[in-house]
Amino acid sequence: MNTLLNIFNLGVKELRSLGRDTMMLAIIGFMFSCQIYVVATGLPQSLNRAPIAIVDEDRSQLSERIVNAFYPPHFIAPDIIDLHDTDPGMDAGLYTFVLDIPPDFQRDVLAGRRPGIQLNVDATRIAQAFIGNAYIQNIVNGEVSSFIQRYRTLATLPIELEARILFNPNLDSVWFGSVMELVNSITALSIVLTGAALIREREHGTVEHLLVMPLTPFEIMLAKVWSMGLVVVVIATLSMLLVVQGLLDVPIQGSLWLFVIGIGVYLFSSTSLGILLGTVARSMPQFGLLLLVILLPLELLSGGVTPRESMPTLVQNIMSVAPTTHFVSLAQAILYRGADISLVWPQFLTLIAIGSVFFALALSRFRKSISSMA
Repeated sequence: MNTLLNIFNLGVKELRSLGRDTMMLAIIGFMFSCQIYVVATGLPQSLNRAPIAIVDEDRSQLSERIVNAFYPPHFIAPDIIDLHDTDPGMDAGLYTFVLDIPPDFQRDVLAGRRPGIQLNVDATRIAQAFIGNAYIQNIVNGEVSSFIQRYRTLATLPIELEARILFNPNLDSVWFGSVMELVNSITALSIVLTGAALIREREHGTVEHLLVMPLTPFEIMLAKVWSMGLVVVVIATLSMLLVVQGLLDVPIQGSLWLFVIGIGVYLFSSTSLGILLGTVARSMPQFGLLLLVILLPLELLSGGVTPRESMPTLVQNIMSVAPTTHFVSLAQAILYRGADISLVWPQFLTLIAIGSVFFALALSRFRKSISSMA
């Protein structure tokens, strides 16, 4: 009973200490509001209003169909330019794409030849260039195929591909970006709060005060875990309701309460990792450098930015022991696809197992660091 009371009182002490840290409160508010909004709306994962110009040297019905196939929101209305204006326009940054339709293009297509269309891409705009290349190929191929079918009944394809886009029919990048940025903010804040709380006590000399009290390292550490975890759970839930669902109008398919429980389980791992880093670092600058090394791989390689299936097998195996990988999978299954506990229980068990290992390592390091101060 005394142990639980000590853990509760120490946790309240941590909450009061955080309440007096104005800068940290400002960072928390920014990360779960403005940052989520800016990342979700400012860095689209799909093509949006890409500038394109078309050199139409054929001036045929087919080339006109291709020109009219490019329209908002993926592209702005294409400019029809002459061939000699291609290089100056791209050098000036006016166009990301310039499509050159050669002369006699329609005649060659109807004759069964394979005429080529030149696509010039400004690769300095790497995101638009990579995605837009595939968009333009699909648009041109689609227009040519439908044109051929109109003039040749025998050219009908043996199969017809009907695409059905699930969970995000309009491929709205805001739906994906907002939730994944919320996950990244949860990861960053949970590690920062617990690690900074430990280092702050060391720098302020309050650790020595705790050592003269009848407290164990387990009680001190668990108090930091539950108090900082509670802050993250509350602020993340409010951010989900007010920013993601409210301001950005992102539909949530699954149970919000199941996701909140998943946050709590995940925080057992991430807060333990924060304390582990806090025992390794001797000052806040060192802790900041450690965060750069830890946070970037956790956020970029966990599946929230790039699908894990696209990564090398070695990277997938390494990241399988990272808690963020399983939390991202859990969040996507619940919030995007409406999964219930019967589908995500493996991720819950894995997070508990990884959290137990991190907690044991952090507790061992914490005991050694406290014994060295005594």
